[in-house]
Amino acid sequence: MPWPENALTDDEAVIMSFRQHWKLLAIPFAWFLGVLIALFVILQWIPGGATADLILSLVVIAAFGWFVVRPVVDWWVTRYVLTTERLMTRTGLIAQSGIEIPLERITNVNFHQSFWERLLGAGDLLVESAGTSGQSRFANIPRPDNFAAVLYNVREKRSLALQGGSAPAPESDDAIDKMQRLKQLHDDGVISDTEYEAKRRQLLDEI
Repeated sequence: MPWPENALTDDEAVIMSFRQHWKLLAIPFAWFLGVLIALFVILQWIPGGATADLILSLVVIAAFGWFVVRPVVDWWVTRYVLTTERLMTRTGLIAQSGIEIPLERITNVNFHQSFWERLLGAGDLLVESAGTSGQSRFANIPRPDNFAAVLYNVREKRSLALQGGSAPAPESDDAIDKMQRLKQLHDDGVISDTEYEAKRRQLLDEI
């Protein structure tokens, strides 16, 4: 059974699971184009014989592995998972590392987006928690403002459940469901960026 399903408790369920924002793939893609151009130039225009061409080609291929394959693999094997009990992250293909923060220990959630990150729908999330971990930064995640709102709502549910309290107001749950449906409509191209942003802010005010 793959992660995170093999790490869940009996009563635990996955709320959200995602990788870092696709903008991290822009630089490897640019390197990929550069490698193709370099190989073409070496094989077609640089004199020096077969041995020199082979050496230069091996150098370019090594650069391809380091600047293209490595960051793409790092992006693919890095995942963020929010469950009904924890906020988790895993990274690494062979040697792995990760963070697990129980929701009830989270004390504060902040997000940051630059101007260009807002246009791309990316940003960073800073999670403060009680205990030895202190602060954990989740960098380059999609829609950090949306995720911060969902995380806050799930954390409140978890805290109330541990205290034996009642569930959050139905209006709050309904707003979260509407936000998820709204994002799906935007991803499918049914609504424009302007319509999505206006409705998203309206729903955030309801949470």
